[in-house]
Amino acid sequence: MSSRFLDVDRDGGIVRCTISNPPRHTLTATGVVELQRLVDQLAGDPAVRVLVLTGGGEGIFIAHYDVGELAEASERSDGGRPPAQGPSELHALHRLCLSLEAQRFITVAAINGSTAGGGLELALSCDFRLAEDGPFLLGLPETTVGILPGAGGTQRMTRLLGSARALDLILHGTLVAPQAALGLGLVHRVFASERFPDEVAAFVEDLASRAPIALAAAKRAIHGAHDRSLEEGLAFEQEAFEETMRSEDAAGAMRAALEGKPYAWKGK
Repeated sequence: MSSRFLDVDRDGGIVRCTISNPPRHTLTATGVVELQRLVDQLAGDPAVRVLVLTGGGEGIFIAHYDVGELAEASERSDGGRPPAQGPSELHALHRLCLSLEAQRFITVAAINGSTAGGGLELALSCDFRLAEDGPFLLGLPETTVGILPGAGGTQRMTRLLGSARALDLILHGTLVAPQAALGLGLVHRVFASERFPDEVAAFVEDLASRAPIALAAAKRAIHGAHDRSLEEGLAFEQEAFEETMRSEDAAGAMRAALEGKPYAWKGK
């Protein structure tokens, strides 16, 4: 697949995508289209276990969404126009983030530097966020330029951290260092800079070695937990459990465990 902003390589079931847009390394509309095309392509390949997104800039994951594009959109808009009636179509970046969450494969944001705005919002839609330690900053500072996080930040950060912390971080436009992000729960791991590539590789390889059907089913159940009552969630979980129980992998792995033997996942 030919891409302007993406460098994609694959090792077995692990796909690594480096996002690069020098010199500022912002996310653009074209970059979003390219990422969506990649996700759609991988969705049709059952052998894909993990997709890793990382940045191609020195000390930058994704700086933010391109402010020039946003400024032009703001200048074109009619501030006096009444709001549209009925629901509007979701922006392409919203659709990309929802698509990442919906995939059966696991998604990992390897945050190798600073990221803000749309860059962090993209990372928040990934299943895991691994941050490189260093003089980097992460956050959603959109209110400092008169807008709000518009690619899911108000929704995903609230679901992740709770409304009190989301209000504090977003309304103050706060940027935090990697260790502070870890303490807040914005990221899952922080690795020392000199070990970051190796630690990310080990983390990803461990995920890729695990039961693909079980991980995909658990991911669906967890992501949907916010939107269901407990009883509805338990019913969904039960269906997902039964789905895994019907798999060849579950029968083979449990029998192998009883016999003290290793088992090679087939994804069936």
